[in-house]
Amino acid sequence: MTLERRTWRTLEPLHGMIYFSPEASAAYEKLGLSGRMGYFASRAAALGPVPAATVIATFYNFNPDLVRQAIPAAWQLASPADILAARLESADATLRRVLGDAVDSPEMSRAAALARRAAESVAGELSGRPLYAAHTALPWPEAPHLVLWHAQTLLREYRGDGHLAALLAAGLSGIEALVTHAATGAVTPEVLRTTRGWPEADWAAAVRRLEERGWLFEGSFTEEGRRRREEIEAATDRMGLAPYTALGAAGCEELRALARPWSKIVVAELMPWATGR
Repeated sequence: MTLERRTWRTLEPLHGMIYFSPEASAAYEKLGLSGRMGYFASRAAALGPVPAATVIATFYNFNPDLVRQAIPAAWQLASPADILAARLESADATLRRVLGDAVDSPEMSRAAALARRAAESVAGELSGRPLYAAHTALPWPEAPHLVLWHAQTLLREYRGDGHLAALLAAGLSGIEALVTHAATGAVTPEVLRTTRGWPEADWAAAVRRLEERGWLFEGSFTEEGRRRREEIEAATDRMGLAPYTALGAAGCEELRALARPWSKIVVAELMPWATGR
């Protein structure tokens, strides 16, 4: 595993927790955003009150019908600015609850500075990275734990935009990308299918298409399929490397060492199914 991927994986729970935070769910509900509407609206809000088509394009692997149930209706209930404020307040509340005194520690300040340096080092590299670009326009918070959260949000979307480019270049649709992800064994097909809102018939059709292309046999990777998926991951790593190059190997290892205990706490509290951080 590359240093870039290891560093991203170690810190990812510190951003990803916002999608499983009870504080966030309650804040979105208070704005009138129920269920998955909160997820789609909060992650897309940096783009502004965009139509469903923009969210479908930038989120890539969700059933378009699921997106259309949330967007643009969410913008009639709450402004993007109010949603972003609720998201940041929820990140603050959740991290303070879960990490306790660590949020005010010197270690948190140091980790925040390192992560911010990485995120800002590619602030001018916006071409082809719409979600990253949108988030770079948001103001930086002041508290170190929120600086760390915002930096990891930027790094996550920077890598994610590159990953979508790699999937598109490989000729995979959104649901086909999910099927290949399931074939790696990292997440079960049922979890990926249901969380992204795909009917069983659509999933089965995607499996058949990948079998016809020689990527799968009876739902598992062929040698060709495994090779192609590894190529996608390698391309994603290459396109996501620049922020971590700015830190250097020593900076990345220091950041990982600082953040690893917090990520483990966050995973245990909010994402117990996630491992290997």
